[in-house]
Amino acid sequence: MALDWTKLTIFLLTSAVFGASATSATAQNNESARIQHQRLSSGEPDLQGVWDFRTLTPLQRPSEFAGRAALTTEEAAAYETRTNSDRDNYDVSRNPSVHAKFWLDNGRNLQPDLRTSLIIDPSDGRIPTLTASGQRRAEARSALRRIAPRSHLDRSITERCMVGFNAGPPMNPGAYNNNVLILQVPGYVILHNEMVHEVRVVPMDGRKHLPSKIRQIRGDSRGHWDGITLVIETTHFRDDTTFAGSGEHMQLTERFSRTAENRLLYEYTIVDQDSFVQPWTVAVEMQKTDQPMFEFACHEGNYGLQNILVNARAADDNPAER
Repeated sequence: MALDWTKLTIFLLTSAVFGASATSATAQNNESARIQHQRLSSGEPDLQGVWDFRTLTPLQRPSEFAGRAALTTEEAAAYETRTNSDRDNYDVSRNPSVHAKFWLDNGRNLQPDLRTSLIIDPSDGRIPTLTASGQRRAEARSALRRIAPRSHLDRSITERCMVGFNAGPPMNPGAYNNNVLILQVPGYVILHNEMVHEVRVVPMDGRKHLPSKIRQIRGDSRGHWDGITLVIETTHFRDDTTFAGSGEHMQLTERFSRTAENRLLYEYTIVDQDSFVQPWTVAVEMQKTDQPMFEFACHEGNYGLQNILVNARAADDNPAER
C-alpha cells in the first residue's frame, strides 16, 4: 500500500506541535509546583532577596495608546528603541537644571506582557478623577509650592530626604534606585528600599492597627498570608505623604506573589473615597537580582536645600532686596 505523504506530514507536524505544547505546559507546571514548595523552615513562602522593579511602562496609559491595553511585539520594540535613544542621546544643555538622562536608571524594557500602563484597573489605565475634596487639596498643595520657601519646613519631605519618591508605600517605579530587599524573620516581614534607605517592618502576628489618631509618614502596616501571597494592609497615613493625589484616609492593599524563580508580581490597590471617585489597582512584575544594594546617602553632595536656606537668610538680612 502506498503511503499518503501529505497525511503523514500533517500527522507528524501536528504531533510535533502538540508535543512541544505539552512539554512547555509541563515545564510551566513544574516551575509553578516548585515555587509552591519553595518555603522557609517556618513554612512561609520564601520571598526573600533583592527585587528590581525598573520598567519603561508608565504608571498611566499615554494618550497615544488610548483604548489599548497592550502593544504588539513590533510596537513594543519600536517604543523601547525610541525611548532609550531619547534618553541616551539627551542634550543636557536644553535644561541644565536636571540630571543628564544617561545617569537615570528607570529600565530599558516594558513589562513582559507589553502593557501600555502599570494601572490595570480602571480599564482605561488612568488614575481616577479626583473628588471635589481631593481637587481642593491638590490646588492647596500647588499654591503652597508657589510660595518662596522661608524654612526647611516649607520644602517637601522628599526633598528633605525623609522619604523616597519611589519607595512608598506604595512602591512605584521611578528614575533610579528601583530595588527592594525583602527579609523574613519570625513574626515580621521587612521591606528595605534602596531609595533613601527606607525600611518598613511589617508585623505578621495579627495585631491591630494603631489608634486612628496616630498618623505616620509611611502609614501603619499589617501583613498576613493569603495562600502563597503576602498581603500588606496599610492605613493611618499623613496628609503630607500624598501619592498621586491621595489623602490621609487612603487604604492601601499590597500583594506580593512569587510567580517564578526570579519573578515577583507586586500589585497594589488604593481605596480613598475622600480623594478618588473609585479605587484603582497597579501591577508591576519585579525581577530578582544578585546585585547588592548600595547606600543611598541622600544629602551627600546635595547642596540644593542648603543653598535655598542660605539665600533665604540673606534675604532676611536685606529685606529691601526681596
